[in-house]
Amino acid sequence: MEFNKIIAVTGKPGLYQVVSQSKNAIIVESLTDQKRLAINSTQNVSLLENIAIYTYEEEVLLLSIFKTMFEKSEGKEVISHKESGKKLIAYFSEILPNYDDERVYTSNIKKVIQWFNLLVKAGMDFSKIEATTEKS
Repeated sequence: MEFNKIIAVTGKPGLYQVVSQSKNAIIVESLTDQKRLAINSTQNVSLLENIAIYTYEEEVLLLSIFKTMFEKSEGKEVISHKESGKKLIAYFSEILPNYDDERVYTSNIKKVIQWFNLLVKAGMDFSKIEATTEKS
């Protein structure tokens, strides 16, 4: 599983790995149940490697946040995304202490934690992944 092929699809739960592309659609496989489906070109898709979180200084790529979470949890899943907002914020503050709390909402934190746990459960090893793009 390659991090640069993992996507989130607006309106669909979970994460997907890009398997193939056709002229009008992307063929993806769900990380949770391994079912394949076609995502047409009108649906909104986000590559996880292009997502960044706001801090007061710069934007931090999601991959580096995942790596920090992976190191702190020693490769295990972290707290549930269904915990209370206060617990999620407290945990995220440990991972990324200088995140911009005016632009990063609890729902964003919830999604980051949920995605991380999904990826760890699917066997992603963040200690072996190098960032393919650098953000300034």
